[in-house]
Amino acid sequence: MKNLKQLQALISKEIENAEYGKAPKELYEPIEYIMLLGGKRLRPLLTLLAYSLYKDDVTSILKQAIAVEVFHNFTLMHDDIMDDAPLRRGKNTVHEEWNHNTAILSGDVMLVKAYEMLITDDASLTVDIFQAFNQCAREVCQGQQLDMLFESRETVTEEEYLDMIRQKTAVLLGFSLELGGLLAGVAKESCKALREFGINIGIGFQLMDDLLDVYADKDKFGKQVGGDILSNKKTFLLIKALDNAKGKQRKELEDWLNKKQFEPEHKVRAVTQIYNELGIKELTEHTMSKYFEQGFHSLKQINAPLHRKAMLKKFAERLAAREK
Repeated sequence: MKNLKQLQALISKEIENAEYGKAPKELYEPIEYIMLLGGKRLRPLLTLLAYSLYKDDVTSILKQAIAVEVFHNFTLMHDDIMDDAPLRRGKNTVHEEWNHNTAILSGDVMLVKAYEMLITDDASLTVDIFQAFNQCAREVCQGQQLDMLFESRETVTEEEYLDMIRQKTAVLLGFSLELGGLLAGVAKESCKALREFGINIGIGFQLMDDLLDVYADKDKFGKQVGGDILSNKKTFLLIKALDNAKGKQRKELEDWLNKKQFEPEHKVRAVTQIYNELGIKELTEHTMSKYFEQGFHSLKQINAPLHRKAMLKKFAERLAAREK
């Protein structure tokens, strides 16, 4: 059974050696570009970890594991176009390095390639994988659409927000784990438990991102602290603050949300103070912990040897305990 570093090395090597097509090079070079930008490569790792619960020959499923990363980067490429984002992982986004039309077409090819890479020698298994993947991909698109709709809405409920992050972010983590189970040929109950584990961990992970954007140590976070506050992004923290603020606090929070000109540091400090007064950090941590606990409960339901589950559990615990 390989350890985490060995699995990560296998993933990196597979991505470096992957070929997506040759001509016209303007169509395929952007795919190689975004795939080699790095990132956590969390999703293929989860596929290998799930497969490792039952089998040791992880090299036999590397192609399918990388398919999940290809799909993930396809969504990032198109997200960057929608957001008109200039940078991705510190480098120019594909539409900046080439152009919007090329980025759209290259992204389309990545989706096709993901399907191609998911194909196995077992036709029946491939059908099962495609059905699970189709459901996941559809929900990812639904989540992205909801996220865009929320930008122009005055109010978003906690329930709506949690459902949006479940679809946009968490279901792909769930599918990554389910894929490992499917490829290992395990029972549907275990595949479902793997999926639920990933979805709950994914929701907790996104809530932690919301929290870290406000409360992280700036030197450890790797990006601007308070960015969500400055852009009035409807995160879990802002939604709960709007739910709970009354009187003077409510007026002050709404004033900051409506201001067009302000000192960035002043706004971040003032809104964070309102969050502190309302106990928003503790509310978020409570909800986040609830989803992580649900995830670990699902992990217990997975029928696999305890010593094999230990590595997956340890990895998930590490995700749940990122530096604040």
